[in-house]
Order: sequence, then structure tokens, then C-alpha cells
Amino acid sequence: MTIACLEMLSFGLAHLARAAHESGERLVLLTGVEPLYLHELTTLPAGSVDVVAVDTSDRKAVAKALSSIGDLRGLISSTDTWGVAGAELAAEFGLPGVDPTVIRLVRDKARVRDLLHGKGLSPFGAMPVEEAAAVDLERLAATVGLPAIVKDTAGTSSQNVWLIRDAEDLSRLHREADGASLYGGLFAEPFLAGPVYSAETVTWAGETRLLGLSSRLMSAQPFFREDVTAFPVALPPAELSEIEAWLGEVLAALGYTDRFAHIELSMTADGPRLIEVNPRIGGALVGESMCRALDVNVYGGLVDLALGVRPRLLDAPLSGGPAVAFVLTYPTQEGELVAVHGLEDIPRYPGRPTWYPTKAIGTDIGQLTDGRGYVGIVLAEGPTAEIATHRAVTAAGAVHAETRPRC
Repeated sequence: MTIACLEMLSFGLAHLARAAHESGERLVLLTGVEPLYLHELTTLPAGSVDVVAVDTSDRKAVAKALSSIGDLRGLISSTDTWGVAGAELAAEFGLPGVDPTVIRLVRDKARVRDLLHGKGLSPFGAMPVEEAAAVDLERLAATVGLPAIVKDTAGTSSQNVWLIRDAEDLSRLHREADGASLYGGLFAEPFLAGPVYSAETVTWAGETRLLGLSSRLMSAQPFFREDVTAFPVALPPAELSEIEAWLGEVLAALGYTDRFAHIELSMTADGPRLIEVNPRIGGALVGESMCRALDVNVYGGLVDLALGVRPRLLDAPLSGGPAVAFVLTYPTQEGELVAVHGLEDIPRYPGRPTWYPTKAIGTDIGQLTDGRGYVGIVLAEGPTAEIATHRAVTAAGAVHAETRPRC
């Protein structure tokens, strides 16, 4: 029997293939960007994943490819970009999955904000932004307050997020938003001052389990580039339980069932405040970090959900592994990636540091202020997330990505 996967995050395919095999299922990857997965495909035994080349932006082509799988039992769609299409196709083929209307809702950050505000789960709603050029400081100050955030309703990887504090920031919004490629529309909301964390959860039939919190160290304002992540964050047990209960209420209010979620929140002076809900496992190496730290293959949960059975993760003991941290490596200037130096040095550092490439040599790096710009990741382990962070940051300091400026 077969489970199909409609694209995937940059990492996690190898874990997913092993989980499918352990469940007695064949895994088929439908992809239009096979090179994205070459790093993991080369680590797997031959035949672990059947790769089907298809234009995954073409709904009819994907449906045709699925129709050719005679023993199809489940469909996994664990990315932002293909989340809605995957949910719709699962429903169309009579496969287990979340109601597509829920994924459409969650992919609209402004609608989520307004709905949660109406239910008392967010202290503010969203301010619609019909046209970026028409945004002015007076309206922002009167409606959401300053500093404010203006962002894409369906954005991902910290793209198209603008911090507005003053006239200079507003000018940057007007300049950059005019030519930005948006996934949705724009809206404004208050800036949440505080460290950012991401809650990694799994939900089944309305029951939500918090698998842990990952930390986020961000670039300097006004950008929100993610630089360092660690898992699991060691909050007091009572505080974790309180956050788990609150997140369960948030997901229930959204009608969220039978899926992983990666929920960003800010620990403000007034307590935790929701930033956004992403209907997937965390990106970059969050999934890898969970597998190591929790000492369980969390991607088995994706297989269980695709088959329509209660995820074993809801009941499994989650402990025993090391804490993990990783550092995203960015060049210092835009241009063609010509080399990554220092990789031969990182094994000298403690914590078993490992390099995970995300960009091939020759790739043009055109944006350094969000997730589009990193060329690889250094991951390290430690007895605590704090020590793992120290080790990962130190090892990553030996790595330098060289680019050749455009002519």
C-alpha cells in the first residue's frame, strides 16, 4: 500500500521514509523541485522513496499523478505552499485529512487574528491594508498602535514582514511592498515585544499535545530573519501546561483537528501572545531537532495522520535524547554562491556539529533579510538547549559562505 507526499519541507524526508517503511507503506514523493531533496535522498537506501516528477503548482497534473497510484491510502501535505491543495485533494480522493476549509482559514493570518479576537483568545484584531502605498503613520497609530507590523496574510519564512516604528520604516514599506511577491494580501497588527518561541503540537480529534517549545534568536530590527533555534526550551512545568491548554483552546477555536501545528508566540511582559498558526511541522531543522531531543521519529505522526489513525505521538513518552540547536548560515553579501569555507573545521567542536546544505554552489542569493538567504545550517547537541546553542553558534562561527557580487 502507498502513501503519497505532495512536496515536503527542506528536511525530514529521510525520517518520513523510515516511518512509512516501518508502517509497511510505500512512500511516493510528488515534486517539481527534486534537487531540493537530493541531500536527504542520497542518504537513503535505494528504493526508499519513489520520486514522481510533476508540476506541483498544476492541480490537474497532481490529481492525475495521484490517480495513477492504484493502492493509495493517504496523502501528506506538510508545507505552507501546498497545504490547501493537499487538504482539498485528500478530500477529493476520499483520503483521511483535515477539512480543507480549516486549512484555508489557518493560511489566512488576518482571518485567524480576527476570529481569535472575537473569541477572546487574542487582545486585538487585524487592520486590513488594501494598498501599501496608502498606509500612513496616523492611521496605524490610531488603529493598532506603534510600533506596528504589516505583513502578508499568507506569508512564510519571515518574508514580507515590515516593522513600522517611524517615517523611515514607513518609507521602506512603501518602497518594498510595491514590488513584493505576496502569497495573499496585507494586514497590520501590533508589534509584540518579547522573545519569540514556536510551539510544536500534534492534534487528533480535537486533542492537542504540546511536543515542546523551540526558541528563536532573530536578527536586529527592523528585520525578522531567523538566525538560531534551539529545542526544547526548559520552561517551568506549570507554565508549559498553561501554554499547552491555551494552545488547545486556540486550535479548537479554529476547528483544527488531525494535524501537526507550528505555532509562533511572543513571551511579552503581559504573558504569551499568539503571533501565528502554521499547519505543519516546524521548518528548517525543527523536525530533526524533535526527533533527536524526544528520542522518537515524530514523522511517524505524519504517517499515522495520513492513514487516519490516532498518532502514537499523543501517548508516547517524550524524553531521553539530547537538546539540539542550529544556526542558519547567511552570506554577508548578495550574489552567486561560490564556496562555503570552514566545513572541515566544525568536527573539532563539541556537540557533534553537522552541516546541512540548503543551497547548491552557483545559486544566486538575492535576499539576506529573511529565510530565502541562508545557504546551510550548522546543528549541534548538548545536555540543555542553552549549551547546545553555545556549541552550535561557536561551530557555525567557523563557517563562511562566499558569494560573488553580480556584475
